[in-house]
Parts: sequence; structure tokens; C-alpha cells
Amino acid sequence: MDNRKSYLKSVHRDGRIWNISVAVILMLVPIVIGLIYHTLPDWNGFLMGLIATAPMYWAVGAIETVTYVPMLGAGGSYLSFVTGNISNLKLPVALNALEQAEVGISSEEGEIVSTIAIAVSSIVTTLIIILGVLLITPLTPLLDSPALAPAFAQILPALFGALGVVFISKNWKIAVAPVLLMLVLFIAVPALNASTVGIMVPVGVLFTLGVSRILYKKGVLG
Repeated sequence: MDNRKSYLKSVHRDGRIWNISVAVILMLVPIVIGLIYHTLPDWNGFLMGLIATAPMYWAVGAIETVTYVPMLGAGGSYLSFVTGNISNLKLPVALNALEQAEVGISSEEGEIVSTIAIAVSSIVTTLIIILGVLLITPLTPLLDSPALAPAFAQILPALFGALGVVFISKNWKIAVAPVLLMLVLFIAVPALNASTVGIMVPVGVLFTLGVSRILYKKGVLG
């Protein structure tokens, strides 16, 4: 237990340092660009844009923290929030690694497995991006080929379809309600699209928890 406390203490210390450092670096980018080109933003437009978008991102940030941290663990959460793409990549990777290792995130082993899985995922993603940048020009004629267009259009459906089969098959009784909810929402409200994933994932999680509790009380879930 002492080793676990010591490990978690170091994770929180280093995680806070890296997250704050990344936030500062990101904010420095526009500042440095402004200093180099001796220009300032339109403060009126900046304020209007901030008022229009900031509350949504603050809400999403708070909800994602409460939603993702219990599933990713301490180390995995810090890594995920620094590297991004949590719902599409980091969360599925961590959950799959925990499943393969047959450990829970609340255990010491689960904390380590989740952190390693997300770290490896981040490294692999970075390497693929580097390769993509280097090869995009010579491969552009091939990638733009009409013959490959249908395949590229189905990449995300294929990815999430495969993940969905794995997780839905574990307990289809729990999966039915959130799947139906999302289908109804996205069909009835066309304005919902990929940009709303950050909000809809936590909403789906909370809805699923509520439905699961009701089903459990009614004896539907063992």
C-alpha cells in the first residue's frame, strides 16, 4: 500500500507539471506569433468568440474529467489529457488492455496496465503522424485514387463497429438503451455531428449508468 501511495503521489506530481506545462506552451503559441509579426488580436472579436465557446468547453472539460478518470486511472488520465483523442483512441486502448490483462482499473496492476497502454498508443500515434507527414506528398496520387475512396469513407465506421461488437456483446442488455438514445438523437437532430462527441460521450455514460441502475433494481441484470 505504501508503494502504491508513493507511486500515485509521483504520478500526480509529474502529471500536474506536464499538464500545466503543455497548457502554457499552447497559450504561448499565439503570443509568440503576435510578437514576431508585431500584431495584436481584435479584442472585441476575441471576447465575443470566448463568450460563445468557452462555457461549452469548460463544461465538457469538467464532465470528461469525472467520466474518464475512473476508467483510465491516474497516470492514464494525465497522459490522455495531454495527448488528446481520448474517446476515439485512448479510452478504447486502455479498456482493451485491461480486458486482456484481466485486471480492474482500481487495482495496482490495472493502473500500470492502463498507463502503459495509453503511453504506447501515444508513441505509436506520433510515429504514424510523422510517417504521414513525410509520405503524404509521394502517396497523394495513390490516396486520391477513386478506387480507394470507398475504403477511406468507411475507416471510422469499421473501427467503431469492431469496438462496438466487442463491448456490446459483453452485456447487450446494458448496451441497448444508449445505442437507441444516440441513434434517435443523431437522426432527429442532424446538427449533432463529430464536433459534439466531447459532450455526447459523457451524456451517454450518465444515461447508461442511470438505465443500468434501473435494470439492476428490477432484477434484469444479474
